[in-house]
Amino acid sequence: MRTILLGLLWAYMCLISMDAMSLIGPRTGVETREIDGDKVEPAVVGGSMLLKRVRRGWMWNQFFLQEEFTGTENQYIGKLQSDKDRLDGTVKYVLSGEGAGGIFVIDENNGDLHATRRLDREEKASYILKATVVDRRTGSKLEPETDFIIKLHDINDNEPQFTKEVYTGSVPERSDIGTSVMQVTATDADDSMYGNSAKLVYSISQGHPYFSVDPNTGVIRTALGPGDMDREQREHYQVVIEAKDMAGQRGGLTGTTIVNISLTDVNDNPPQFTQSIYQFSVLESSKSGSSVGRIRATDKDIGKNAEMYFTIVSGDGMDVFDISTDRNTQEGVITVSKSLDYERKRSYTVEIQVQNAQTDPRFTLAGSKDVATVRIAVDDVDEPPTFDKASYVMEVKEDAAVGTAVGSVSASDPDAARHPVRYSIDRRTDMDRLFDVHAGNGSVILLRPVDREENAWHNISVIASEYNNHQQTSHVPVHIRLLDINDNAPTFATVYETFVCERTKAGQRIQTVSAVDADTPSSGHKFFFSLAPEDLRTYRSNFTVRDNGDNTAGILTRRASYSRLHQSVYLVPVVITDGDYPMQSSTGTLTVRVCTCDREGKMEVCNAEALASSAGLSTGALIAILLCVIILLMIVVLFTALKRQRKQEPLILSKEDVRDNVVSYNDEGGGEEDTQAFDIGALRHPDAAVAAAVALEESAKQRRDIMPTEALPYPVLRRGGGGLAAPPVLAASGRDNAEVRDFINQRVVENDCNPTAPPYDSLATYAYEGTGSVAESLSSLGSVSSEGEQDYHYLSDWGPRFRKLADMYGADDSDFC
Repeated sequence: MRTILLGLLWAYMCLISMDAMSLIGPRTGVETREIDGDKVEPAVVGGSMLLKRVRRGWMWNQFFLQEEFTGTENQYIGKLQSDKDRLDGTVKYVLSGEGAGGIFVIDENNGDLHATRRLDREEKASYILKATVVDRRTGSKLEPETDFIIKLHDINDNEPQFTKEVYTGSVPERSDIGTSVMQVTATDADDSMYGNSAKLVYSISQGHPYFSVDPNTGVIRTALGPGDMDREQREHYQVVIEAKDMAGQRGGLTGTTIVNISLTDVNDNPPQFTQSIYQFSVLESSKSGSSVGRIRATDKDIGKNAEMYFTIVSGDGMDVFDISTDRNTQEGVITVSKSLDYERKRSYTVEIQVQNAQTDPRFTLAGSKDVATVRIAVDDVDEPPTFDKASYVMEVKEDAAVGTAVGSVSASDPDAARHPVRYSIDRRTDMDRLFDVHAGNGSVILLRPVDREENAWHNISVIASEYNNHQQTSHVPVHIRLLDINDNAPTFATVYETFVCERTKAGQRIQTVSAVDADTPSSGHKFFFSLAPEDLRTYRSNFTVRDNGDNTAGILTRRASYSRLHQSVYLVPVVITDGDYPMQSSTGTLTVRVCTCDREGKMEVCNAEALASSAGLSTGALIAILLCVIILLMIVVLFTALKRQRKQEPLILSKEDVRDNVVSYNDEGGGEEDTQAFDIGALRHPDAAVAAAVALEESAKQRRDIMPTEALPYPVLRRGGGGLAAPPVLAASGRDNAEVRDFINQRVVENDCNPTAPPYDSLATYAYEGTGSVAESLSSLGSVSSEGEQDYHYLSDWGPRFRKLADMYGADDSDFC
């Protein structure tokens, strides 16, 4: 070390010499330079300028102070001195920076530096201050302000501190020596870079000989072998660890902590029965799954290591009893697995083994299982009778006579006393009282007639009870099957209703029918179809029945033409016969309606009943059909009324004596009242016309668009008898047709002079051709009184839409009677 320091000093002196030589040069003036912090002044040597190094003003850079000073006076730190100080009291030392004036003070006359109180390095390790020298008289700075550092020397005044006051750790029991448990850590606030104040050493002061601690790392390890670290003997340990500074030397400070260590369990102990022999008893009436008793085993381990299971390994009751483990209590629960019988076997012995559910291969030994003996006694109870079968199935024909034996049941008392048994029927299962049972021998007999088609099976329950103890009862189900006989005739499978077209062809199949039978013969159904013998004559000419041989039959037409007007509905009786013995038969009726069809054979028009029975018709279609029928009925009624009116005498006797009315509609006024035409029939009956004119005059209504402003220019002339008279202007008219002429003139005057009459541009013509015209009358009025008959059959050629009209107008009056 000394050699290194001398080398560094020699190098430093060389550098200073080189700097000094570099400053030699011609003198150009007097100046002062600073090299490496020292002042350099020029000097002349031999005619040349030479710089020489002079002593700098401040003689210090940093001071050292020991912490935790306990003296009564201020602690002396050092002295500040400047080369400007001539010791004549003209300079003044000034201190500033961290703690200046409080913690640190300076003597302004001589530069002595002191600390006023005790300092702690762990609170603050160093302080930076500034010092300068000023002239007392002028106050000017004689030296530039310079920084310096005061460092505190550390002393061993802090003891080690652990990160926790109490540590908790664990290690498995039976661990090997040196198994790591955990690590503890301590720290020291003293300076680790200065001396050994912060160098710690760990040791164990409590916990020997079970654990040890590494002095450098603080790792705690086991100190004993697997045989000594047994949780079942001791589970919890408290260890005290010390940490000492000064590398463990005498005089160092010590810190301590407590470590609680637990041994965790391993499966190193097998379960053991608390006793070697167990004894239990059970009633012979116990059901499967009933509990017999509980056996208990103990295990020193805990948790999953103490879980166990029990098994039956030998004995005469291995197939009679079972054992399971109660997971909450870890007990073995013995239960019954088969029915017991005191009269047959009164006791059982089994060997039960217990072992851990989970094993550790390191500690599994040959003696890790334990076995105990269990003896179970069966107690006798008074049992009810037992049937020799769990259920009975009996058969009887449905036509069997009352009192017929259906079958028998048998029960006996299982007890040693062998009490007699009495039989009865549970009437809740035979509400109709169809069956009964003999109380002594158990024979089941028929009480009432039965019908297989109503109910093919009857399920009853027979009760067996002891004579001397009616509380001891047992039930057995009895299923009675009724055997079928052929006592039902076959019938149609459904209600058949079809239609046939008016124009068809012979041999056309219009319907396929099938049959059903309530009976169920063993060989299957076989049906035969034919027309009813008494109706062969009636229906032979219309329809026939063809048996298909597969329990179906086809209904065929025997004609090529049917008339809906002549007969619209046919009822075809079909005889259906089964093939069983005794043979049964019935007659079913097929309804056939005659309908109008198109060329493809699709129904177009039919009566309401046929349409209503057709499959697929909706409610709307039925309503539409009903409306059409109502309209047709109204047409028929109207047509009948017209025919009756046609027979009455017309107003005009001669169809040639017809006056036509000509009414012009070339104006926009008046409305419908302008079309009031003259009834030409009044010309043929003047008396009636005159009476009508008088009534018209009395009840004439005013026009709604014109109010009368003046009266007629002259009154209407009347006859002496109250009839109408012609006006004077027209009095000298011709002699022929006087009545008609007078009537026309009267109307003309009324229309000319009446303000309520139609507008002036209305033309009403009252003329007629007279009698004997070669062209006869062209008026449509005569068509109403036509008496001629017309042939409407040509309407049938216009298509199916006009066929109905042809039937209506071409029919005779007798058709509607």
